[in-house]
Amino acid sequence: MSGPADPLPNRKRVERVDRCVVLVDAGYLLGAAASLLAGEPARSRITVDHAALIQGLRERAEADTEQPLLRIYWFDGAPDRVPQPEHRRLRVMPRVTVRLGALTRSDGRWAQKGVDAAMHAELTELARNRACSDVVLVTGDGDLLPGLMSAKEHGVAVHLWAVQAADGDYNQSEDLVAEADERRVLDRAWITKAVRAKETAGVCAPSPVPRPEIAAILSAPLPEAALAASAERASEAQAAAARGGTGAPDAEAAPEAQPAPGHKGVPTPKDLASLRAPGPQAAQHPAQAPAPNATLRWSSDKGWLERGGALGEPAETASLPTLAQLTSAEQRWADREEDITTVGGDPFEVGQVFARRWMERLPETAHLQKLSTMYPRVPHRIDGELLRYAARFGLLAHKDDQIDEHDRYAIRAGFWREIDVRAATEHAPAGE
Repeated sequence: MSGPADPLPNRKRVERVDRCVVLVDAGYLLGAAASLLAGEPARSRITVDHAALIQGLRERAEADTEQPLLRIYWFDGAPDRVPQPEHRRLRVMPRVTVRLGALTRSDGRWAQKGVDAAMHAELTELARNRACSDVVLVTGDGDLLPGLMSAKEHGVAVHLWAVQAADGDYNQSEDLVAEADERRVLDRAWITKAVRAKETAGVCAPSPVPRPEIAAILSAPLPEAALAASAERASEAQAAAARGGTGAPDAEAAPEAQPAPGHKGVPTPKDLASLRAPGPQAAQHPAQAPAPNATLRWSSDKGWLERGGALGEPAETASLPTLAQLTSAEQRWADREEDITTVGGDPFEVGQVFARRWMERLPETAHLQKLSTMYPRVPHRIDGELLRYAARFGLLAHKDDQIDEHDRYAIRAGFWREIDVRAATEHAPAGE
């Protein structure tokens, strides 16, 4: 006699696949690495070679589990869930999937929201669907305990990895350690293959060192007249605030018209004009002359050019086409593909990419020659388009409740560097 009939004859049996998956809590991994190498969990204290880190995770996971890798899931937080440059680099790497939670600021500290829930959901779904035989968890958060237990119930082996703790501290939930099938520690030697501590000067960690061309503009001495104008603007802003007026500048149309709080001494576009063109008074007042080595190349003309007229834009810049006017539908699609797969999102790089596309599509070189003679001014229409392009990469966002002025300078520095290179090529004598 035959056995009992299957009550669900059409049911498909799901076979477990022998391969491994790595789930990385980036906040834990990089925060613990910063504590180990730099003495505090601030990720700003370390530099990360993400390609080397991903390769190291893959090799270690395949060696520990003795299974081929299916995928590495990278869980991290980002303001408004907008991918940052590091996320853009990671998500185009082979076998890497980036999952972003929100990054919010409360009581002066940044906190991730939704990352633990996303890791729990991914872990549970992978186990339920038998998508892998082994899961590697790089985390220390006890909130993942229910997900870990669920994965074990579905027959998945759970490997828990820790980052070597600094000064003997314990940086993982004891419950996670107790429930894991296997546990490994990523020691200092392994971490330093991809992570380095930034050099510090003094007790406090320094801000990221800007590129020389950005440092030049930030360190250039301002004329006395410009300093007086800056003080006058500050007084007017305080008076407006006392009257209850908002006076908030438009961050996209004229982000450079008013420096962000906390950037005392950063020259405004009008200050830059004074530095570039001191006029005949410079001979009488040498202290007000521009610094000979200052590279002043990245300001918009809005806010310091006396426009006049009904058009509100100088005739010399109105004839310059924007990138949007030069771009076809096919090119727009190709640009977006390049942005997603190639452009990392570094502010200097973003400025270079924008300038390169603009120059390649110009119908005549006279436009490039005209723009080159305008420096340090970026014509307002082109500058606004440049900043809107940068906003796609999460740049110019509010950081520490301020618009990031360093990013803005870096974007324009990259733009002018690319223009300079092309202009030099155009004017180079034949045979050189």
